[in-house]
Amino acid sequence: MEPGSSAPCLSASPGCIPPGHSALLTALPLSPDALRFDEEEDDLEVFSKDANLHDGSSFSPLMLASPSSMINQVKFEDEPEVKDLFITVDEPESHITAIETFITYRIATKTTRSEFDSSEFEVRRRYQDFLWLKGRLEEAHPTLIIPPLPEKFIVKGMVERFNDDFIETRRKALHKFLNRIADHPTLTFNEDFKIFLTAQAWELTSHKKQGPGLFSRMGQTIKAVASSVRGVKNRPDEFIELGEYMEAFGQKISVLDKVSQRILKEEKDYYEEMKEYGPIYTLWSASEEDLVDPLRGMAGSIDKCCKVTEALNSKLSNDLIPIIHEYVLYSETLSGVLRRRDLIQAELDAKVDALVNRKADKDILKDEIEKLEDKVECANNALKADWERWKKNMRTDLKDTFLNMADSRINRYEEVIYNRCFIVRPN
Repeated sequence: MEPGSSAPCLSASPGCIPPGHSALLTALPLSPDALRFDEEEDDLEVFSKDANLHDGSSFSPLMLASPSSMINQVKFEDEPEVKDLFITVDEPESHITAIETFITYRIATKTTRSEFDSSEFEVRRRYQDFLWLKGRLEEAHPTLIIPPLPEKFIVKGMVERFNDDFIETRRKALHKFLNRIADHPTLTFNEDFKIFLTAQAWELTSHKKQGPGLFSRMGQTIKAVASSVRGVKNRPDEFIELGEYMEAFGQKISVLDKVSQRILKEEKDYYEEMKEYGPIYTLWSASEEDLVDPLRGMAGSIDKCCKVTEALNSKLSNDLIPIIHEYVLYSETLSGVLRRRDLIQAELDAKVDALVNRKADKDILKDEIEKLEDKVECANNALKADWERWKKNMRTDLKDTFLNMADSRINRYEEVIYNRCFIVRPN
């Protein structure tokens, strides 16, 4: 090489390639095709796209919160192209009382829907209010896939409960929770959702008291436990396949979540080390006249790579990890949806057994069985349609996120190289 020429820091400086980039591949016990998101793949399809869901007699009035949602309940593809409900979660505030400390968030809503009394609303809600809304949605729509909430508790040692990073992370998750409900063709018309967005604090408290009482909830829990012990007879193959798919998906996405968290921690530590590493060369250059240029070149190279690493860490923390963790929670949500579907079928199976064994009046049992058959059919149809919708959204979300992360890393590395991240060699 000619004197005075330069060499890319990629080969001379440890600052250009952050560690841990291959960890995600080596840590996963998966085949290369394990996480494909090809829309045309048949092996990930659980239900036929030609399934007929147009029989209006199979739907219970309890499943439809608004007449305007009936068509979308049957066929989710027919979603409105014009968005008419805009929700923002912001301005967290800390509240300290004699018995507890908690955070409230401002919920600002703008809408053009006629069922709302006004076009704009502003209320404040705490995390417990979000939990109440999620529970009410699950009660009203037991076999629809309700978006997950961020966990109430966090892993000890990871982050303080009320520090700024935790509050901001939760705010973003709550914002996404409400907007996913708003974008859902059925959940968006739920009356409890409307009350959550519009009612003042005292009105919401009053409305909560109108829900099922403690003994009613205990009875439902006992019934669910009894049904799970008894099991479900003849679960349809499509739901067996759905359960198997979600079990495999849950395992894969959980591994991705853990490895991504570990990589972020390692790269943050790496960034802190690099910040201390660069200035050493600058100080050294002051006492080595013959090495001034290469030492300053090293310092400049490391400084640029620090900035790139910081930007990549921000991208990883704000874009990749939240979406992966949301789908970890979605895998748990879908397990709950399947359990609720099984509970409805188990109730039907129990009545059929009672009829066969003549344990009660036949005419009464036949009427109950007919109603339960309709209920099971409605639950199955709702889950099938929502499953297809969820799966399409999941693939789009993950595909876009992965491509965005790949593009970001490529652009950052090019920025380091083409912004003359070079070390000048001595003459």
